[in-house]
Amino acid sequence: MSIDGHKRVIIENVNPEIECGRYPIKRVINEEIKVTADIFGDGHDKVNALLLFREKKKGTEKEKKWQEQLSESAENDKWTFRFKNEKTGSYEYTIEAWIDHFSTWQYGLKKKFEAGQPMDTELLIGVEMMDEAMARANASEKKKLTSWIEELRRDKIETESVALALSPEVTNLMFRLRDQTKASRYSKVLEVQVERKRALFSAWYEFFPRSTSPTEGAHGTFKTSEKILPEIAKMGFNVIYLPPIHPIGRSFRKGMNNATEAGPNDPGSPWAIGSEDGGHKAIHPELGTMNDFKSMVSKANELGMEIALDFAIQCSQDHPYVKEHPQWFKWRPDGTVQYAENPPKKYQDVLPVNFETEDWENLWKELKSIVEFWIDKGVKIFRVDNPHTKSFIFWEWLIKEINLKHDGVLFLAEAFTRPRVMEKLAKVGFTQSYTYFTWRNSKEEFQEYLTELSKTQMREYFRPNFWPNTPDILPISLENKKEPSFLIRLLLAGTLSSNWGMYGPLFEFGINEAYPGKEEYTHSEKYEIKHWDWENSTKIKEVITLLNWIRKENEALQTTWNIEFCDTDNDMLICYSKISQDLENKLLVVISLDPKFSQTGWIKVPLKQFNLQENFPFTITDLLTDSKYVWENEWNYVALHPQGIPGHIFKIENHQKEKNK
Repeated sequence: MSIDGHKRVIIENVNPEIECGRYPIKRVINEEIKVTADIFGDGHDKVNALLLFREKKKGTEKEKKWQEQLSESAENDKWTFRFKNEKTGSYEYTIEAWIDHFSTWQYGLKKKFEAGQPMDTELLIGVEMMDEAMARANASEKKKLTSWIEELRRDKIETESVALALSPEVTNLMFRLRDQTKASRYSKVLEVQVERKRALFSAWYEFFPRSTSPTEGAHGTFKTSEKILPEIAKMGFNVIYLPPIHPIGRSFRKGMNNATEAGPNDPGSPWAIGSEDGGHKAIHPELGTMNDFKSMVSKANELGMEIALDFAIQCSQDHPYVKEHPQWFKWRPDGTVQYAENPPKKYQDVLPVNFETEDWENLWKELKSIVEFWIDKGVKIFRVDNPHTKSFIFWEWLIKEINLKHDGVLFLAEAFTRPRVMEKLAKVGFTQSYTYFTWRNSKEEFQEYLTELSKTQMREYFRPNFWPNTPDILPISLENKKEPSFLIRLLLAGTLSSNWGMYGPLFEFGINEAYPGKEEYTHSEKYEIKHWDWENSTKIKEVITLLNWIRKENEALQTTWNIEFCDTDNDMLICYSKISQDLENKLLVVISLDPKFSQTGWIKVPLKQFNLQENFPFTITDLLTDSKYVWENEWNYVALHPQGIPGHIFKIENHQKEKNK
């Protein structure tokens, strides 16, 4: 029989576990992992359990030794373990549990001693267990066991014998020398992917390099882009995202406002990748040289930022792939190649890649080589265009391959699509994901959505990145709206989520003219070169800078998972708390959702969560205005005005003064 009758412990309902262990959970360095499980055995014997974790071996490496973590609680057979990892990589975890005969004996010994029962036989039972453990002990441990056995056998005062048997030293050694052959192991070894902190905490700024020339009408370059980096760094961003920087096709090039015919001077959409100048491993000639690009990457790094590139798996009809690998595309009966469509939208300038091609292995290898080409140029972050229109199994393979060979590479999924599709992309490996934040507007919608993201299993694998706008999307919340609407969306994005991004400089300049009948910008920068005054100061820009500084200085805003919504008596006021993992940084955020009128009301401070007592004064500081207030009650009054800053980010002081008597 293959059954082992010694294994009497059941381990069930282990959490987190994604699709029965099919996919890893996600964490960043030193981010806590909480594992729970139902663990129990038959009868009244005591059960003990350990969480086992180790770094996952790579290739031909030897298996790493399991590290052990004791449970922090085990109430009603629900066991809880916590651990964290100090470096990036793939880790494994599982649970081991066993009937703890020695602890069971200690428990009975203590009860019987307290009841005044004879101890002679009871102590000899412990002696037998220690003698049996000798076979698993080293020389020094055997010496200790021998000494204890002699003491317990010797006629002496029972109080001293019982004290020895229950001592921490005896307990700890007998725990280490337990018979592990009788332990039950959870049926699966689960995985956690540990990434660098920027996977969880980032602020993205998107701009078009071709729109950075100081001369109106001229084409910007990497050199002119490099000159504006200090201005973006001053605003507090740490990721610069560039739309595709590759040669742009001529065939079926789009004109201004997505016109199907382009004028002779129209630059075309950067997403129509490929021309006679090259494809995905080439640079648009008007942007400069590869050395110019690498200089820009280096400058960004000096300023504490990273360059993120757009990885768009699509081609113009002029892309070298079309001639060199026609099998990678779909061809219609009339001999023309199938361009991209999202009815009623048509993208005549873009050809999708056919992932059902018989030559899929070579296609995959080539796409992987594109990512590695740019990694070699210093890029470690990729924003992936429309990943949901490509094969899930391809993404799983690609991201695993990249992670095995290159440390710290991050992928952002630009997939405004169906929920299950977005979730699957996150499961197969995408580091961050665009979200539905752009279309959430009411208090109820925000609370429902953030609860789904942070309090369900999505928290284990789906890292949201909140964008108020993109080159493709001018949402109703900003369309033809005034400055307060921009400030509200900014404050929401940067405090609800630890990852946020914006498309500038349109956002900080408050540009919001929509194309008639569409949720898009008119005169979209996707189809024409713009000229911006990058040093122009606006109130929106000032608040962006302040918010990014607050996020950098307050650990509570560097994770999405700690959000707790608080009660208000006004549905136009949304209120939530955020507390850092070490419980030292405590914030209370209040934002008005009304860009037109002043909103006042009462908010309920979670005193217990903040470790505060009612009727004892405590100090709060509004980090947005540096104003200080003294509160002492659970419910407190706030007033927010659209002409000011329509939000508070209150920092709770760590002390509380006793009220004068």
